[in-house]
Amino acid sequence: MRNAQRFNFIERLDAFGIPDALPQLPLSLTYRGASVEVSALLDTGASVNVLPYSVGIQLGAVWEEQTTSVILAGNLASVEAKGLLVSAQIGDFNPVRLVFAWSLSNDAPLLLGRMNFFLEFDVCFYRSQLAFEICPKS
Repeated sequence: MRNAQRFNFIERLDAFGIPDALPQLPLSLTYRGASVEVSALLDTGASVNVLPYSVGIQLGAVWEEQTTSVILAGNLASVEAKGLLVSAQIGDFNPVRLVFAWSLSNDAPLLLGRMNFFLEFDVCFYRSQLAFEICPKS
C-alpha cells in the first residue's frame, strides 16, 4: 500500500489467560477541544465504531446532549448507545472525522469498525508477522 503506516499487533492475555496478539491502533481523539490518547481494536466484524462511556466523558461529551440513538448488536445489544462525532489523529495522517456509538457502559471495548473507520482507511493485516498497515482511502 502506498503511503501506508505499519503498526505491530499488541500481545496480551485473553479473558481465559491465554496469550494472544490483537491489532490495536494507537490514536488521538479530539472533541470540542479536549483530546485523549487511546488504543482501539481494529474489528472487521464490527458494524460501527464503539466508544466506552469513560472515554466520552474524558473528551468532555455530555450524554444528555447527544440526540442520535444507536442500536448495537451482538454482545453489546443490551447496551444503550448514542452517536458521537469526533476527530481522530492516526500517526502522521491528516485528522479524520469518525462517528462512534458512544456506549453507556465502560465494559464496551473501544472498537474501530466498518462504519466508518474502514470507510476512511484501507487496512492490510499481516497476522503471521503480527503487524498491520493502514493508509487513508484513495
